[in-house]
Amino acid sequence: MLDFKMAIDIKQVNPHANSRIGTGTSAKGMASQATTTHAAPTPQKTDSVSITAQAQQIQNVQTKMADMPDVDQNKINEIKAAIAEGRYKIDPEKLASNIANFENELKDLN
Repeated sequence: MLDFKMAIDIKQVNPHANSRIGTGTSAKGMASQATTTHAAPTPQKTDSVSITAQAQQIQNVQTKMADMPDVDQNKINEIKAAIAEGRYKIDPEKLASNIANFENELKDLN
């Protein structure tokens, strides 16, 4: 059989918690004392939130991404097949133009 003992630090007990014991005050008398005591009103605290510039940029990027069209899986499959079969021809001028447009779009996100 195991015997566990735990020490209790009675120095931490609230000294006012036992002050009502044995004072002869009835529950009714204590209730009337409680109602006549008024606590000072505590000032209302207001919460505030500030969003950093970086968080605003992230939110703007997320909004722009949500407006972008979804991926066209059929087109991706067609391009993959054309590359595999050697039918896919790259137009260097069109590629350069698309890269430049992409970089400009990235600049607009900042």
